[in-house]
Amino acid sequence: MEGHGGELALAALRAYGVGEMFTLSGGHVFPLYDAAYRSGFPIYDVRHEQSAVFAAEAVAKLQRRPGLAVLTAGPGVTNGISGLTSAYFNASPVLVLGGRAPAFRWGSGSLQEMDHLPLVAPVTKHAETVFGTDDIPRAVSAALTTALTPHRGPVFLDLPLEVVFSVGDADAPEAAPVAPVEADPDEVARAARLIAGASRPVIVAGSDVWGGDAVEALRAAAEALQVPVFTNGMGRGALPPAHPLAFAKARRVALGGADVVVVVGTPLDFRLGFGDFGDAQVVHVVDAPGQRAQHVQPAASPAGDLRLVLTAFADHAGDRADHADWIAHLRAAEDAAKARDAEAMAADTDPIRPARVYGELRKVLAADAITIGDGGDFVSYAGKYLEPAQPGTWLDPGPYGCLGTGLG
Repeated sequence: MEGHGGELALAALRAYGVGEMFTLSGGHVFPLYDAAYRSGFPIYDVRHEQSAVFAAEAVAKLQRRPGLAVLTAGPGVTNGISGLTSAYFNASPVLVLGGRAPAFRWGSGSLQEMDHLPLVAPVTKHAETVFGTDDIPRAVSAALTTALTPHRGPVFLDLPLEVVFSVGDADAPEAAPVAPVEADPDEVARAARLIAGASRPVIVAGSDVWGGDAVEALRAAAEALQVPVFTNGMGRGALPPAHPLAFAKARRVALGGADVVVVVGTPLDFRLGFGDFGDAQVVHVVDAPGQRAQHVQPAASPAGDLRLVLTAFADHAGDRADHADWIAHLRAAEDAAKARDAEAMAADTDPIRPARVYGELRKVLAADAITIGDGGDFVSYAGKYLEPAQPGTWLDPGPYGCLGTGLG
């Protein structure tokens, strides 16, 4: 194919399922707008570049495909760094395309001349300046493949002004398949034996279960081994609230009394007491070896495609302990906590209790409503009182804690 740099980039973006561009208009990246306008590719123009990156991350998280933000050179890129960092902590496959001052007169003091790579490299999986127009499709394809490869995350490319404005030609891009990571079968078997043989096991499932399309495999594993499930982040809703193994309110009782805690697809960070569960053994299931906790020594830590690992758990053929009494114990604690919450959510007080807001919301939210928690207290209360009915319907800032998940 032949075209200017914006057309070459857009062809590669379309091949990977990118469906829209979030941006704040800037002259350095105008060929990208031209290509989008001419081909009917949606452009969403925001008021601050941070919002463009957060919007791209929301698309990536909810739809499990790459999100795109286009930022102009210099301050456009620096304004987007908080959004990039949030995507990095959340394992969101976001591509940021940045403008860049002309390479042919680099060092002469062009408008917004700045080397972005040292700033963005620590918070991306890959950062590169593309110096040839013909190289744009290759660079975009390689960056998106990297973004989608577990452990997922954001990538960055910037395009010098004369590179993106020039005409080039290249082979029509095709999306490269992402091969699943195979976990060590012995480690998977060790983890399965620990879970099946435990008297009081608990599963905590996080965002990578949703991001890795492992929701059905999680349900199958929980049902086959009869293990109660708690969730956080994008893992919320993986089991519907009415499922007999779905729990939300009894987490303190569960983590305080468990003998094996299985954490799947989420780090052992401050949200989970840094992985300290007393005398319980910890099984940490991650989607890539680099995600294994370094501050905790788990009893087992399979690293690989979460669908394959959880399916292997479900297919475990060894002995299995009876967890009926443990599940009944947690259900009693769950029901008692729900009764207390119902009273708080219905309280008719002046001044109003925060819980009442969520009690009213629960009455009107549809089953497929997407709830966005954008702020510390709002996320805390929403996490306590709202129970997503379906997976992929919850957004919060994630472990980086940077506000911006809501409307810009």
